[in-house]
Amino acid sequence: MSAKPILNALEATNRNFRRAARLLGLDSMLQTSLMIPFREVKVECTIPKDDGSLVSYIGYRIQHDNARGPMKGGIRYHHEVNLDEINALAQLMTWKTAVVDLPYGGAKGGINCNPKDLSPSELERLTRTFTQKIHDLIRINTDIPAPDMGTNAQTMAWIFDEYSKFHGNSLPIVTGKPLHLGGSLGREAATGRGVVIAAEALLAEHGKSLKDLTFVIQGFGNVGSWVARLIHKSGGKIIAVSDITGAIKNPDGIDIPKLLKHKEKTLSLKDFTGADNFDPAQVLVHECDVLIPCALGGVINRETAKDVKAKFIIEAANNPTDPEADEVLLKKGVVVLPDIYANAGGVTVSYFEWVQNIQGFMWDEKRINYELQKYMTKAFHDIKDKCKTFDCNLRMGAFTLGVERVARASTLRGWEA
Repeated sequence: MSAKPILNALEATNRNFRRAARLLGLDSMLQTSLMIPFREVKVECTIPKDDGSLVSYIGYRIQHDNARGPMKGGIRYHHEVNLDEINALAQLMTWKTAVVDLPYGGAKGGINCNPKDLSPSELERLTRTFTQKIHDLIRINTDIPAPDMGTNAQTMAWIFDEYSKFHGNSLPIVTGKPLHLGGSLGREAATGRGVVIAAEALLAEHGKSLKDLTFVIQGFGNVGSWVARLIHKSGGKIIAVSDITGAIKNPDGIDIPKLLKHKEKTLSLKDFTGADNFDPAQVLVHECDVLIPCALGGVINRETAKDVKAKFIIEAANNPTDPEADEVLLKKGVVVLPDIYANAGGVTVSYFEWVQNIQGFMWDEKRINYELQKYMTKAFHDIKDKCKTFDCNLRMGAFTLGVERVARASTLRGWEA
């Protein structure tokens, strides 16, 4: 069964934007202006490998919109990174930050590389070279990068250090940093925790709770593993999990703490004694109450959507469901909680980190989690209000909310065609 998207990420994002803009009745020239990125940057990053040979990688930074504040978005290292994907993700960040009402715009970056093929010293050289190429374009009140797929707190530490060589000590220039370099408590778990808060809000609307239901999680990296931890702790039954190493299932529920130890020890999900191996291609169509895609985008298209058996889909990944799949799922009565809300916990706690760095005053984890709960819960109710106003599904509720806030900020600042 193919999991390749029928529409690419940018086409899918633009289609959702245009639908929201039509519902809002936006002027056609304002629509065009909101879709076009503020700046696109493409750079060549040439570094010496450990064996002395030279290798070159293409890096991107797309700054989409700054009407509501500094642009914010992660940097991903992945071998499929391309301009269209980064453009789509930058645009999604604009709507996402607006949905949860953060004073940010959207950006995204990436390098077309496979980080697993690079040694730690090669990754450091690549990161520092990329930072040298874009340091004049990112500022603490202009554009603030963060970790994404294939990058982590160490990557952010290298960016912070390299940037500071040019501009002096600048802790707020990146978020998702190590705790010893001004990182925030709760940041590592933030995206996963936000997904669970979002799921709880949605399920409560339907008179359900986590402990009543069965869950399937596609992707078991940082986000997927934290989602699994928190659902398991709340009494939810996780019956199937997959990642690039394989897939496992147990209809009676998987012991997540034991699975985490197994994954840490073997670096694989396969051959876990508390579950059976099965075909990873079947994960998305496995029988369950709630499906949570936590990996790459484009996995649910019009073909895969036909066989989805879940009653709810919580989009922890970016762009996992294309618009044609949305139509299939809507007809089947599947409720989809969209990515631009569901996975906004990461950027929300990144915002808290940025605020703490600027204040020079760090918060405790209890306050971080309290504030995250508050932002995510309010955003859900704001989305529901839009759903009632426009008689639309949750994706269009989220898109109309985000697009309207950005459009309003643009016009208030004096936008003219």
